[in-house]
Amino acid sequence: MTAQDHGTTETDGEPLDLADQELVHDPFTAYAHIREREQMVRGRVHGVDPMWVATRHDDIRTVMSDPRFTIDAATVPGAPVAHRTEQTWQARGMYPGHEKYLRAGIFDAEGADHRRIRGLVTAAFSPGRVAALRPRIEAIADRLLDRLPDHAENGVVDLIEHFARPLPITVICELIAVPEADRERWRTRSAALTAGVCGDELGAALAGMVEDAHVLVDHHAEHPGNDLISELLAPHQNDPLSTDELVALITNLVVAGHITTVNLIANSTEALLTHPDQLALLREDATLMPHAVNELMRYCGPVVRALPRYATCDTMVGNTSVRTGEAVLPIVSAANRDPAAFTDPDRLDLGRTRGSRETHLGFGHGAHRCLGAHLAQEEAAVALTALFNRVPDLRLATDPEHLKRGTNPVNWHLQTLPVHL
Repeated sequence: MTAQDHGTTETDGEPLDLADQELVHDPFTAYAHIREREQMVRGRVHGVDPMWVATRHDDIRTVMSDPRFTIDAATVPGAPVAHRTEQTWQARGMYPGHEKYLRAGIFDAEGADHRRIRGLVTAAFSPGRVAALRPRIEAIADRLLDRLPDHAENGVVDLIEHFARPLPITVICELIAVPEADRERWRTRSAALTAGVCGDELGAALAGMVEDAHVLVDHHAEHPGNDLISELLAPHQNDPLSTDELVALITNLVVAGHITTVNLIANSTEALLTHPDQLALLREDATLMPHAVNELMRYCGPVVRALPRYATCDTMVGNTSVRTGEAVLPIVSAANRDPAAFTDPDRLDLGRTRGSRETHLGFGHGAHRCLGAHLAQEEAAVALTALFNRVPDLRLATDPEHLKRGTNPVNWHLQTLPVHL
């Protein structure tokens, strides 16, 4: 079945290669050309069945919130549907037997299972609980900034390695009480899972993280403390998580709970340093920061694409017919620069969201909106505030066009961020 049969067209009839380096290097520009030309196109990932690719804001909000779409392929009525997330991980090198942790995780759960798992964890990431964490986040940021000059060579330091990366992993590891001596191992494995590595490197990293999560669960079961995992293991829970669900949750929280924030802090710092007028506004008005974080997530957020959604029945997305079981892949970076949703979308405007509701899709939308969105926003706000207050003369140590970006097509991120202190 071709795209022409479904009411849209593709270049030369070939599915879009989602690993194309033009899309990876600058998804905002490359996907914009697709968004303006066609409503939805067919796309492919190596080792994964073709999918519909959605790039428009309204279409993506629809597939993320409409009950006719599900995130769990197993819930599609009728014939079995290939689960694209599992296909992706298998193609990258996930060891056999680890699929069950994908199925048991909050990201891939749907319906009653999703509500049950999310309900058990939501309170830990509520605005109130996150606000209570702010003093601790500030203390971690201050400690890292104290040490920053020690890592400088000729006045230049990699801000990702010594600030943006250690801050979120420290926060999430403290939440689930990972021993300090083990945190570097968790960080390294988590980074491997999100860096686009494949083969044994990917398989070993995931297997190692699962093994460590099992050890953590066993430890908290015998020695409960004041942490999220102990809370979820408490006997008063009415419908407790299974061991597989808890292990999946831990790996999800560590990977998603820090890597997006690392890249948001780094991307935001680079954006502010290259938009001095917007940085000046932020310096003049500290109350602008929460709105600034939302605008930065829209303008330079690291999330390129979200998890695919599957049609549970034949339905229309705009003028495109999506048939039962077909997957739609939301391209978040394209939606966040959609001129149909945002005025002058390619301009960074820190005051854009002041006094209005959040409309960007950087944290998703609907029932699967990012569980840790409040925490990520708080960490980014603390990090940027502390950084620009403590280092008022901060500047890039290289031309912006010479900054090296990662090759993972899922996340738009910098490999390093060299700055002058």
